[in-house]
Amino acid sequence: MPVTNRQFTLAARPVGLPKESDFKLVETPVVPPGDNEFLAQTLYLSVDPYMRGRMNDARSYAPAVKIGEVMVGGALAKVLESNNPGFQPGDIVEGFIGWQEYVTTNGAGFRKIDPSLAPISTALGVLGMPGLSAYFGLLDICNPRPGETVVVSGAAGAVGSLAGQIARIKGCRVVGIAGSDDKINWLTGELGFNAAFNYKTVQDYVAQLAELCPSGIDVYFDNVGGEITDAVLRLINTKARISICGQISQYNLEKPEMGPRLLAMLLVRQARAEGFLVFQFADRYEEGIKQMAQWIKEGKLKYSESIVEGFENTPRAFIGMLRGENTGKQLVKV
Repeated sequence: MPVTNRQFTLAARPVGLPKESDFKLVETPVVPPGDNEFLAQTLYLSVDPYMRGRMNDARSYAPAVKIGEVMVGGALAKVLESNNPGFQPGDIVEGFIGWQEYVTTNGAGFRKIDPSLAPISTALGVLGMPGLSAYFGLLDICNPRPGETVVVSGAAGAVGSLAGQIARIKGCRVVGIAGSDDKINWLTGELGFNAAFNYKTVQDYVAQLAELCPSGIDVYFDNVGGEITDAVLRLINTKARISICGQISQYNLEKPEMGPRLLAMLLVRQARAEGFLVFQFADRYEEGIKQMAQWIKEGKLKYSESIVEGFENTPRAFIGMLRGENTGKQLVKV
């Protein structure tokens, strides 16, 4: 049995964009599994935008990480030893392990992964939380219909790239917004988006969206908030639906942005905006994973993974993801 467990703990609450010094690499003893427990070794770590909010000492949908605690996060691991009849050595499992190399757990909240379904890393991406967020956040909340115009912000990220493809599968016209020309080319080339633009090089978002969405916007899948969302709201159609998945443009602000008050657009257009957490669909995860896997098998759904090698590089991968350096799902291969 391994004896040392490396962990990243929260060393300081970030001001603005996190720094590597906000995390501390520590070593602790590996805990042997007790009754009804198993020991697992982490294979892949997921780094996601929501983790930035968990670093703040503020009320949210989940408790803040305390100073000195292991950073929270989903991960994929291999069972090494088990006293739990539901998990056997060699099983691949997914759960909230946090930023550490080993975990000893009773298995609550963990699921076993079928390696024959797809590469195991997909359990943290297209067949995990990001994929399920795209699936339920788009289909259940927005109910896109053939011929409608769907706009996706953060379109080259783990969730946005899938939400846009699902909209395309449903017969919609899809417009993506991302932060580099390479990402725009990926969206409109490989992923089949009908149009996309680079928000870093476009000055007038409203004019650009009006050009790319001549019939207005019926559905908006929002990952970023801020000025981009302000622009979209000006162009929504009657009975438009807006799914609020994330607000990544706001996560590292030291002071709140001043912006127009545009809720009146929902009133005028008889539109609906709804925020969601993927966990509210937990009893239907199997449905989502099965359908997404089928679309991958049929060649209708593509995914990308940005993988950083080495556990010690986890903070760097996380900060890079917040800067938008990744295309698709950002992972750390431990």
